[in-house]
Amino acid sequence: MGKIIAMANQKGGVGKTTTTINLAASLATLEKKVLVVDADPQANASSGLGVDIKQAECTIYECIIDRANVREAIHDTEIETLKVISSHINLVGAEIEMLNLKNRERILKEVLSPLKNEFDYILIDCSPSLGLITVNALTAADSVIIPVQAEYFALEGISKLLNTIKIIKSKLNPALEIEGFLLTMYDSRLRQANQIYDEVKRHFQELVFKTVIQRNVKLSEAPSYGLPTILYDADSTGAKNHMALAKELIEREK
Repeated sequence: MGKIIAMANQKGGVGKTTTTINLAASLATLEKKVLVVDADPQANASSGLGVDIKQAECTIYECIIDRANVREAIHDTEIETLKVISSHINLVGAEIEMLNLKNRERILKEVLSPLKNEFDYILIDCSPSLGLITVNALTAADSVIIPVQAEYFALEGISKLLNTIKIIKSKLNPALEIEGFLLTMYDSRLRQANQIYDEVKRHFQELVFKTVIQRNVKLSEAPSYGLPTILYDADSTGAKNHMALAKELIEREK
Protein backbone atom coordinates (compact mmCIF):
# COMPACT_ATOMS: atom_id res chain seq x y z
CA MET A 1 0.00 0.00 0.00
CA GLY A 2 1.50 3.30 -1.10
CA LYS A 3 1.79 6.45 0.94
CA ILE A 4 0.18 9.71 -0.17
CA ILE A 5 2.12 12.81 0.87
CA ALA A 6 0.87 16.37 0.27
CA MET A 7 3.32 19.27 -0.08
CA ALA A 8 1.54 22.19 1.48
CA ASN A 9 2.16 25.75 2.58
CA GLN A 10 -0.18 28.58 1.64
CA LYS A 11 2.83 30.89 1.36
CA GLY A 12 4.06 31.01 -2.23
CA GLY A 13 7.69 30.69 -3.27
CA VAL A 14 8.81 28.40 -0.46
CA GLY A 15 9.96 25.56 -2.72
CA LYS A 16 6.91 23.26 -2.72
CA THR A 17 7.09 22.41 -6.42
CA THR A 18 10.89 22.15 -6.47
CA THR A 19 10.71 19.76 -3.52
CA THR A 20 7.90 17.71 -5.11
CA ILE A 21 9.75 17.26 -8.42
CA ASN A 22 13.14 16.49 -6.93
CA LEU A 23 12.02 14.34 -4.01
CA ALA A 24 9.90 12.30 -6.44
CA ALA A 25 12.84 11.86 -8.84
CA SER A 26 15.17 10.87 -5.99
CA LEU A 27 12.69 8.30 -4.64
CA ALA A 28 12.26 6.90 -8.16
CA THR A 29 16.05 6.68 -8.55
CA LEU A 30 16.06 4.65 -5.33
CA GLU A 31 13.78 2.17 -7.15
CA LYS A 32 10.51 3.32 -5.63
CA LYS A 33 7.41 3.64 -7.81
CA VAL A 34 6.38 7.28 -7.58
CA LEU A 35 3.44 9.32 -8.86
CA VAL A 36 3.38 13.11 -8.79
CA VAL A 37 -0.09 14.66 -8.72
CA ASP A 38 0.07 18.28 -9.84
CA ALA A 39 -2.78 20.00 -7.97
CA ASP A 40 -1.56 23.54 -8.67
CA PRO A 41 -3.22 25.41 -11.60
CA GLN A 42 0.20 26.86 -12.54
CA ALA A 43 1.19 23.29 -13.54
CA ASN A 44 4.88 23.90 -12.79
CA ALA A 45 5.42 20.37 -11.46
CA SER A 46 4.03 18.98 -14.74
CA SER A 47 6.27 21.09 -17.00
CA GLY A 48 9.23 20.59 -14.63
CA LEU A 49 8.92 16.85 -15.28
CA GLY A 50 8.76 17.29 -19.04
CA VAL A 51 4.99 17.10 -19.60
CA ASP A 52 3.72 19.30 -22.43
CA ILE A 53 0.67 20.69 -20.65
CA LYS A 54 -0.77 22.14 -23.87
CA GLN A 55 -0.98 18.60 -25.31
CA ALA A 56 -2.41 16.98 -22.17
CA GLU A 57 -5.99 15.98 -22.93
CA CYS A 58 -6.79 14.42 -19.58
CA THR A 59 -5.56 16.19 -16.44
CA ILE A 60 -6.36 16.23 -12.73
CA TYR A 61 -9.10 18.75 -13.59
CA GLU A 62 -11.02 16.24 -15.76
CA CYS A 63 -10.54 13.57 -13.09
CA ILE A 64 -12.04 15.80 -10.39
CA ILE A 65 -14.83 17.54 -12.32
CA ASP A 66 -15.80 15.00 -15.00
CA ARG A 67 -14.68 11.90 -13.11
CA ALA A 68 -12.50 10.93 -16.08
CA ASN A 69 -10.52 7.69 -15.77
CA VAL A 70 -7.49 8.63 -13.68
CA ARG A 71 -5.22 6.23 -15.59
CA GLU A 72 -5.76 8.28 -18.75
CA ALA A 73 -4.26 11.28 -16.97
CA ILE A 74 -0.95 9.55 -16.11
CA HIS A 75 2.11 10.64 -18.10
CA ASP A 76 5.54 9.04 -18.32
CA THR A 77 8.71 10.95 -17.45
CA GLU A 78 12.41 10.50 -18.21
CA ILE A 79 12.64 8.16 -15.20
CA GLU A 80 10.84 4.87 -15.76
CA THR A 81 9.40 4.51 -12.25
CA LEU A 82 8.26 8.14 -12.03
CA LYS A 83 4.84 9.13 -13.41
CA VAL A 84 2.88 12.37 -13.26
CA ILE A 85 -0.77 13.42 -13.39
CA SER A 86 -0.62 16.89 -14.90
CA SER A 87 -2.51 19.99 -13.93
CA HIS A 88 -4.34 22.56 -16.05
CA ILE A 89 -5.12 26.27 -15.75
CA ASN A 90 -8.83 25.25 -15.61
CA LEU A 91 -8.14 24.08 -12.07
CA VAL A 92 -8.42 27.76 -11.06
CA GLY A 93 -12.18 27.59 -11.58
CA ALA A 94 -12.57 24.04 -10.30
CA GLU A 95 -13.17 25.14 -6.71
CA ILE A 96 -16.33 26.99 -7.74
CA GLU A 97 -17.50 24.08 -9.92
CA MET A 98 -16.95 21.70 -7.00
CA LEU A 99 -19.24 23.61 -4.65
CA ASN A 100 -22.32 21.75 -5.89
CA LEU A 101 -20.69 18.32 -5.89
CA LYS A 102 -21.47 15.73 -3.26
CA ASN A 103 -18.68 14.99 -0.76
CA ARG A 104 -16.68 17.76 -2.40
CA GLU A 105 -13.79 17.56 0.11
CA ARG A 106 -13.22 13.86 -0.64
CA ILE A 107 -13.20 13.85 -4.46
CA LEU A 108 -9.41 13.67 -4.83
CA LYS A 109 -9.26 10.85 -2.28
CA GLU A 110 -11.75 8.88 -4.40
CA VAL A 111 -9.80 9.67 -7.59
CA LEU A 112 -6.48 8.47 -6.15
CA SER A 113 -7.64 5.46 -4.14
CA PRO A 114 -7.43 2.98 -7.09
CA LEU A 115 -3.77 3.97 -7.55
CA LYS A 116 -2.62 3.52 -3.98
CA ASN A 117 -1.62 -0.10 -4.48
CA GLU A 118 0.33 0.66 -7.66
CA PHE A 119 2.80 3.20 -6.24
CA ASP A 120 5.10 3.35 -3.24
CA TYR A 121 4.68 7.11 -2.97
CA ILE A 122 2.11 9.54 -4.36
CA LEU A 123 3.26 13.15 -3.92
CA ILE A 124 0.66 15.92 -4.30
CA ASP A 125 1.96 19.38 -5.20
CA CYS A 126 -0.56 21.80 -3.68
CA SER A 127 -1.19 25.37 -4.77
CA PRO A 128 -0.17 28.21 -2.44
CA SER A 129 -3.64 28.59 -0.93
CA LEU A 130 -5.87 26.84 1.57
CA GLY A 131 -8.77 26.50 -0.87
CA LEU A 132 -10.92 23.49 -1.66
CA ILE A 133 -8.30 21.75 -3.85
CA THR A 134 -5.73 21.92 -1.04
CA VAL A 135 -8.37 20.68 1.42
CA ASN A 136 -8.97 17.77 -1.02
CA ALA A 137 -5.22 17.05 -1.12
CA LEU A 138 -4.96 17.02 2.68
CA THR A 139 -8.05 14.82 2.95
CA ALA A 140 -6.54 12.35 0.47
CA ALA A 141 -3.08 12.37 2.09
CA ASP A 142 -1.59 10.14 4.76
CA SER A 143 0.85 12.87 5.70
CA VAL A 144 1.99 16.37 4.81
CA ILE A 145 5.45 17.83 4.24
CA ILE A 146 5.61 21.55 4.97
CA PRO A 147 8.45 23.35 3.17
CA VAL A 148 9.65 26.38 5.14
CA GLN A 149 11.82 29.03 3.55
CA ALA A 150 14.88 29.97 5.59
CA GLU A 151 13.89 33.63 5.69
CA TYR A 152 12.60 36.12 8.22
CA PHE A 153 8.86 35.60 7.66
CA ALA A 154 9.22 31.82 7.47
CA LEU A 155 6.93 31.01 10.38
CA GLU A 156 4.34 33.60 9.41
CA GLY A 157 1.21 31.84 8.24
CA ILE A 158 2.30 28.41 9.45
CA SER A 159 -0.16 28.65 12.34
CA LYS A 160 -2.96 29.12 9.79
CA LEU A 161 -1.84 25.99 7.93
CA LEU A 162 -1.52 24.01 11.17
CA ASN A 163 -5.02 25.13 12.12
CA THR A 164 -6.34 23.91 8.74
CA ILE A 165 -4.58 20.56 9.26
CA LYS A 166 -6.15 20.33 12.72
CA ILE A 167 -9.66 20.97 11.31
CA ILE A 168 -9.12 18.41 8.53
CA LYS A 169 -7.93 15.86 11.10
CA SER A 170 -11.01 16.38 13.24
CA LYS A 171 -13.60 16.53 10.44
CA LEU A 172 -12.30 14.78 7.31
CA ASN A 173 -9.10 12.78 7.75
CA PRO A 174 -8.31 11.62 11.31
CA ALA A 175 -5.24 9.70 10.07
CA LEU A 176 -3.48 12.79 8.65
CA GLU A 177 0.01 13.27 10.14
CA ILE A 178 2.67 15.91 9.71
CA GLU A 179 5.53 14.10 7.95
CA GLY A 180 7.87 16.95 8.69
CA PHE A 181 8.94 20.55 8.24
CA LEU A 182 11.56 20.96 5.54
CA LEU A 183 13.88 23.95 5.52
CA THR A 184 14.38 25.19 1.94
CA MET A 185 16.48 27.87 0.23
CA TYR A 186 18.97 27.57 3.08
CA ASP A 187 22.20 29.55 2.95
CA SER A 188 24.48 28.52 5.80
CA ARG A 189 26.60 31.67 5.33
CA LEU A 190 23.72 33.83 6.53
CA ARG A 191 23.36 34.15 10.26
CA GLN A 192 19.65 34.72 9.77
CA ALA A 193 19.22 31.35 8.02
CA ASN A 194 20.78 29.60 11.00
CA GLN A 195 18.53 31.55 13.38
CA ILE A 196 15.44 30.51 11.39
CA TYR A 197 16.57 26.88 11.47
CA ASP A 198 17.04 27.06 15.25
CA GLU A 199 13.62 28.69 15.65
CA VAL A 200 11.84 26.08 13.49
CA LYS A 201 13.68 23.33 15.40
CA ARG A 202 12.68 24.85 18.74
CA HIS A 203 9.02 25.06 17.69
CA PHE A 204 8.63 21.69 16.00
CA GLN A 205 11.53 19.61 17.37
CA GLU A 206 11.66 16.06 15.94
CA LEU A 207 9.16 17.02 13.22
CA VAL A 208 11.92 18.94 11.42
CA PHE A 209 13.79 16.98 8.74
CA LYS A 210 17.52 16.66 9.40
CA THR A 211 18.08 17.33 5.69
CA VAL A 212 17.97 20.97 4.61
CA ILE A 213 17.64 22.11 1.00
CA GLN A 214 20.35 24.63 0.24
CA ARG A 215 20.10 27.48 -2.23
CA ASN A 216 21.38 26.11 -5.52
CA VAL A 217 21.41 27.51 -9.06
CA LYS A 218 20.96 24.08 -10.66
CA LEU A 219 17.67 23.62 -8.79
CA SER A 220 16.22 26.68 -10.50
CA GLU A 221 17.76 25.91 -13.92
CA ALA A 222 16.62 22.27 -14.25
CA PRO A 223 12.82 22.86 -14.64
CA SER A 224 13.35 24.99 -17.76
CA TYR A 225 14.74 21.83 -19.39
CA GLY A 226 11.79 19.75 -18.15
CA LEU A 227 14.13 17.71 -15.97
CA PRO A 228 14.50 17.00 -12.27
CA THR A 229 17.88 18.18 -10.97
CA ILE A 230 19.20 14.63 -10.58
CA LEU A 231 19.03 14.21 -14.37
CA TYR A 232 20.21 17.75 -15.09
CA ASP A 233 23.26 17.68 -12.80
CA ALA A 234 23.50 14.71 -10.43
CA ASP A 235 26.57 16.19 -8.71
CA SER A 236 24.89 19.46 -7.82
CA THR A 237 24.12 20.37 -4.21
CA GLY A 238 20.40 20.47 -5.04
CA ALA A 239 20.41 16.90 -6.37
CA LYS A 240 22.40 15.64 -3.36
CA ASN A 241 20.13 17.43 -0.86
CA HIS A 242 16.99 15.86 -2.32
CA MET A 243 18.59 12.43 -2.46
CA ALA A 244 19.42 12.78 1.24
CA LEU A 245 15.80 13.82 1.88
CA ALA A 246 14.49 10.77 -0.03
CA LYS A 247 16.73 8.46 2.03
CA GLU A 248 15.62 10.13 5.28
CA LEU A 249 11.95 9.71 4.29
CA ILE A 250 12.44 6.01 3.45
CA GLU A 251 14.36 5.49 6.70
CA ARG A 252 11.41 6.90 8.67
CA GLU A 253 9.13 4.20 7.26
CA LYS A 254 11.22 1.39 8.72
